[in-house]
Amino acid sequence: MTHPFAWGVATSAYQIEGGRHEGGKGVSIWDRFSDEGRLRDRGDVASDHYHRLDEDLDLLADLGVTAYRFSTAWTRIIPDGDGPISRDGVNFYERLIAGLEERAIEPCLTLYHWDLPQALQERGGWRSRGTIDAFARYATVVAESFGDRVGRWITQNEPWVAAFPGHRDGVFAPGLTSWETALIVAHNLLLSHGRATEAIRRVVADAQIGIALDCRPSAPANDDSVEANRYFDGFRNRWFFDPVFGRGYPEDMVSVYTARGHLPSGLDGLVADGDMDEIATPIDFLGLNYYTTVTISAQNEESDEPEGIVGPDAPEGFTEMGWSNDPGGLTVFLQRVAETYDPVSILVTENGASYSDAPDRNGRIEDDRRIAYLDAHISAVEEARDSGVPVDGYFVWSFLDNIEWTQGFSQRFGLVWVDKDTGKRVPKDSYYWYRDRIRGTRL
Repeated sequence: MTHPFAWGVATSAYQIEGGRHEGGKGVSIWDRFSDEGRLRDRGDVASDHYHRLDEDLDLLADLGVTAYRFSTAWTRIIPDGDGPISRDGVNFYERLIAGLEERAIEPCLTLYHWDLPQALQERGGWRSRGTIDAFARYATVVAESFGDRVGRWITQNEPWVAAFPGHRDGVFAPGLTSWETALIVAHNLLLSHGRATEAIRRVVADAQIGIALDCRPSAPANDDSVEANRYFDGFRNRWFFDPVFGRGYPEDMVSVYTARGHLPSGLDGLVADGDMDEIATPIDFLGLNYYTTVTISAQNEESDEPEGIVGPDAPEGFTEMGWSNDPGGLTVFLQRVAETYDPVSILVTENGASYSDAPDRNGRIEDDRRIAYLDAHISAVEEARDSGVPVDGYFVWSFLDNIEWTQGFSQRFGLVWVDKDTGKRVPKDSYYWYRDRIRGTRL
């Protein structure tokens, strides 16, 4: 199956759907995290996409996107993770996919965007290889349900985030704090990607399958920070990119992790026979999520914290997440990926900026900073394509303002503003700008 360049927007199930208690939906690790008071805004309602599906589909159609990246909630389809299938859950995504088809929008389906069923977490979560088996079954169920209408599939979204903030730092669900567990989880997430890729291909012969890896390009602060920067790149980027493309885990990082006690038995305690081949199962495209770059010093070799002020007082050149605005970094990293890994195709599966602009007295939302950010980054993609990088799609994060995980609605990435109390939608100026850009672009 061939595809024209994909102009899209992206979302994830937990962040927009709500409908927590609808249709027999099960409890996810993020529901439990919310119940523990760990989120600024609960995800029980989120952006209320579950009840406003038709309205949102019409907004997508008016926006003029050719593709829509969304995730299915594992707990909506298989409430306890590996038991009975929920027909209500399948029907919800049937409606979504049919609605996209009616509006000539290609569905790009992500299987996992961090919302593991809590029932599986209680049996070891991603530390357990049993979860890999459950994920492969989930992938099979989704492929059997929608495989005749979905062309592009993404197995895992940002395994680095699920592994490290969720299992080493304790700041994301499920809130664990163990280096060793984080590395085991990272490995099992990658292994589940390979297993799910094989499962989907058994059901959908012409499926286009990839994985969405987030990246954090970095540069050393000075000559004394070169080694720290290499470590950060291994920790943040190479540990995931290398094995997906058949290079195995970076030897320098294996040595450091073993020496520091993060891998007490080295790779022998992590990797079983056949694992690396399965992780390196060929993919049809790489999904790349890009937001910013960082500067690394010897004192912050693992730092992924914002470099600027977080919130509405962010200075010029920074988004309200505290991230620097660096479109050139996207061009350079795309070129690096193409040169180092030679992927068949790349989709920029997430790119966007958080700004809190709200409706003025006339109901208009003038988010000029977001427009400038998107314009510069789309130009960066064009520059990469002109240099020969096989970029075949660009997805804005995000279609709607949503639950930005622990920060709730305090961080707004959407092209469409959402009133968190009423669910009212208001397209921002960036929505209309992106519509015009899609119509007039040379890509």
